Amino acid sequence: MTRHKVAVLPGDGIGQEVIPEALKVLEVVARESGTALEFEEGLVGGGAIDATGEPLPDATFRLCAMSDAILFGAVGGPRWDDAPTDRRPERGLLRLRKELDLYANLRPAKCFPMLIDASPLKRSVVEGTDLMVVRELTGGLYFGEPHGIERMADGSARGVNTMIYTSREIERVARVAFDVARKRRRRLASVDKANVLVVSQLWREVVTGVARDYPDVKLEHILVDNCAMALVARPTQFDTIVTENTFGDILSDEAAILAGSMGMLPSASIGGKTALYEPVHGTAPDIAGTGVANPIAAILSAAMLLRHSLDMGPDAEKIEAAVLRVLEKGYRTADIRQEGTTLVGTVQMGELIAREVAALYS
Repeated sequence: MTRHKVAVLPGDGIGQEVIPEALKVLEVVARESGTALEFEEGLVGGGAIDATGEPLPDATFRLCAMSDAILFGAVGGPRWDDAPTDRRPERGLLRLRKELDLYANLRPAKCFPMLIDASPLKRSVVEGTDLMVVRELTGGLYFGEPHGIERMADGSARGVNTMIYTSREIERVARVAFDVARKRRRRLASVDKANVLVVSQLWREVVTGVARDYPDVKLEHILVDNCAMALVARPTQFDTIVTENTFGDILSDEAAILAGSMGMLPSASIGGKTALYEPVHGTAPDIAGTGVANPIAAILSAAMLLRHSLDMGPDAEKIEAAVLRVLEKGYRTADIRQEGTTLVGTVQMGELIAREVAALYS
């Protein structure tokens, strides 16, 4: 029997609620497919700070490094907003990305046919949307040095963040994006701000060079402000998008409205030996503990984990098909509820999808 170890890091807020539902689905897959999946939980984020003083305890990092994959929830919340920069919950996730060399983030955004009217955009705009954002994840403003707040003698202050990219960092994420595009509709939009930023000028130069190795993929360059407008005006023009860390963070969240809710969007962070899978949504402190969070993004992240880290593509497809079946039957969490559908909570949605997964194996 094949055996795989998965590090489970629910984190804070609704991460604590949606990750158990993803595990519920993975346990069905393990049972029905005859695969041994071993789950071990670790502390991360605000909960880890409260327990150990660190957003990513060394024990959690060792667990992740020794695992075949990481299933991650979300970190942060108002409780830790005033913490020092190096002790904020988000630093735990950033450290994982950096030290595990998870330099490419894959964020699909697909408008499911039965959820078209859940989007605030017109049906004619979002219908048919199916795109993938490939975001560089370990460089740029979030990691560049120097950074910090400098306090002046006169009482004023100066904040500094530094955007830095090397040609190697750009090339490797560009190759991931071209490979992704080659398996989709063979169109790649590279997003930058080359009319203003010298870093973006290097980005465009390197991506253009990589394109020579992918003559079957059509490359276009687009400025980030134009891309932001096009995503909500003509999203179907995009197939695969590649961009740097900050732009990718913003654009992939913007793409959430195309799917109707951030609760529908999974992601994979790849590059090193151990990849990390997480729903795009945050900790949602306003609804944490109420049992209404949408677990579908976490469940679809689990499907990506099976496909990309465990080479279990057919099993991942069963999870995705199960999600569609449940949505087609009219079940909805509060964030995607429409008139005439049945409202369910976090646990019930997870149970419905788990039952459909089991049925697909029979």
